[in-house]
Amino acid sequence: MHSSSINNPFVTLMVIIIALLALIIFMMGQLVIGAAGLYFEKWKKEKETEDNKNSLAKVITTIVLLLLSTQVFSQAVVSPAPAGGGSLSQTAYYLLSGTIGIELLIVAVLLYMLWVFTSIQKKSKAVPVGIIPEKPAVTWWDRFNKFRPITEEADIQLDHNYDGIKELDNRLPPWWLYCFYGTIIFACVYLYMHEVSHSAPSGVEEYQIAVAKAAVEKEAYLKKAANNIDETTVKLLTDETNLAAGKQVFQSTCFACHGKQGEGGVGPNLTDDYWLHGGGIADVFKTIKYGWADKGMKSWKDDFSPMQIAQIASYVKSLHGTNPPNAKPPQGTLAK
Repeated sequence: MHSSSINNPFVTLMVIIIALLALIIFMMGQLVIGAAGLYFEKWKKEKETEDNKNSLAKVITTIVLLLLSTQVFSQAVVSPAPAGGGSLSQTAYYLLSGTIGIELLIVAVLLYMLWVFTSIQKKSKAVPVGIIPEKPAVTWWDRFNKFRPITEEADIQLDHNYDGIKELDNRLPPWWLYCFYGTIIFACVYLYMHEVSHSAPSGVEEYQIAVAKAAVEKEAYLKKAANNIDETTVKLLTDETNLAAGKQVFQSTCFACHGKQGEGGVGPNLTDDYWLHGGGIADVFKTIKYGWADKGMKSWKDDFSPMQIAQIASYVKSLHGTNPPNAKPPQGTLAK
């Protein structure tokens, strides 16, 4: 190079890059030589034929010579360059660029070789020479699931590594696969029966059938529940249907003693605030159900169902405050 090129700051920077790459090549070369030596020692113990030893030794020797030559080359290309000004000639530019390119190529080759030797070390099995490893016992559960033994994990190990956790390419157990295939077959049969041939009800039809069945069950339950009413569970009925049913029974049966409008007669007035045996819905229900024989009130539990007695009692409660004509004077105690 010309003196003007040497004093160029760009040349100084390029020479520094060349020197750093040379240092990297030297360090990687040492790593590759060490990895190759370990592999060679292991290979010598495992191989039985002398021909393979000689061929691999030639390969290792070639690699070592290549590495040594690259180190010598990297040391030879480094030359100090003082800082300063000046122009850079075209020859100097291509020489420096070519040197950096060659060094980068050597770095790539060394990286590849290091990766190859590292992969070989990982996949090799650490079994002493002359000792036949015992076959691990395979349980029925392992056979049922077709699990691979731990000695064969290297054959199914993937290149993925997550925080030191290695991933294995295990197949799913046969029973799981058969169950999955069964669901596919079931889905096809279900689709054909319910949506194509209509030999079975569709989803909408199943819903309609279920709703109709629930309505029948609800009606039966309500009928049964109505007959389970007693003086401890009775509730005041205020809807027109139940009051009308209670009124019909009252005016056809109870009017003889209490009058058509509850004004009273033989029995007490049912429209005022006074009651002989309590004025609550439970008290009225109990009076109708069991009666008061000593006062001429018979028991109606054998004549009417619990629901009918609840309807009559609710109608009697609805007569409060109607003030019918010819009402009988109050009897009993004032209801609170």
